[in-house]
Amino acid sequence: MFWRVITVIAALVLLLYGAFCAHLYFSQRQLLYRPEATWLVRQAPDFVLVNEDVKLRGWVVNPGQSKALLYFGGNGERIEDVRAEFAHWFPQRTIYLLAYRGYAASDGEPGERALVSDALALFDYVAPRHAAVAVIGRSLGSGVAVQLAARRPVERLALVTPFDSMVRVAQSFYGLAPVDWLLKERFESLRYAIDVHCPVLLIRAGRDQLVAAERTAALAASFRTPPMQQVVPEADHNSIQEYSDYRVGLSRFVN
Repeated sequence: MFWRVITVIAALVLLLYGAFCAHLYFSQRQLLYRPEATWLVRQAPDFVLVNEDVKLRGWVVNPGQSKALLYFGGNGERIEDVRAEFAHWFPQRTIYLLAYRGYAASDGEPGERALVSDALALFDYVAPRHAAVAVIGRSLGSGVAVQLAARRPVERLALVTPFDSMVRVAQSFYGLAPVDWLLKERFESLRYAIDVHCPVLLIRAGRDQLVAAERTAALAASFRTPPMQQVVPEADHNSIQEYSDYRVGLSRFVN
């Protein structure tokens, strides 16, 4: 009787574990991408880019400058909200803010391959129009920005609250799950960092509750040339833009 009870309990535990892993696998895109936070578009986009028959929409800030800046935001960030700040922080750059697929007014559905493809297409659209192109990637956008900089002649690259691998970040939250087997959206920036040849700045939030310090440190160690690094001590993952240290460090590096 005792062993029968143990067997039943073990079977239930395995069943629940299997259901949990299946949930992670089938809902990973819903967990990673949060486009619903951006669907209320307050300012109409002013440029359109078509890539792979998908129409993407975005905003141009400070048009007419000789140098350009591309910004790739977080997984639930309304990138149009940074227009006024970026116009002030980077007055010598024309800034291109392109909404991810499925975000804001852009068509399609987000995914790692798609987002990187769109970033490459955006660079190819912008580069002939400017003397140089700098790139900023924040959080999820850091994974896009690193892959872009590894494949295109980016002038300089700034990564805000960046990580080495989405697999490793996810593993820290789901310690008992075989995340490496389950995760398709991997964003393994450490694999691409070695092919980045421009100056790099990493900005970390001292109280980051999502990306542990060791994840940023592992990314830093992956670059061929050690990147510059900055810590905003009081900031957390979602509030870093509120601190003057962040603004000053970013503007000095990009400008």
